[in-house]
Amino acid sequence: QVQLVESGGGLVQAGGSLKLSCAASGSIFGIAIMAWYRQAPGKQRELVAIITNDDNTNYADSVKGRFSISRDNAKNTVYLQMNSLKPEDTAVYYCRLQSLPRGYVYWGQGTQVTVSS
Repeated sequence: QVQLVESGGGLVQAGGSLKLSCAASGSIFGIAIMAWYRQAPGKQRELVAIITNDDNTNYADSVKGRFSISRDNAKNTVYLQMNSLKPEDTAVYYCRLQSLPRGYVYWGQGTQVTVSS
């Protein structure tokens, strides 16, 4: 069983930065696709950023140039560096792991990010 624990959320002013971390238990992290999603009140959960097991990345258009996803396989941890934050980035941010090759999906419990104007 894989467990994901996010941390690093909080309250920040517009224009500020936060770095989210997601630590995974288990031994499959190095062969998994990792992603960050977010869900704002009254909205559907949306993909923010994704990183493959060979470090290819992709981002939602709304965060390109501001957010950066990275991973440290030795620490079983994925990060989301968020810069130039905007009030519309306010949401609960979730970490997602998709194992390879079977595609099992695991979610973290979420961490709140609030950006004040």
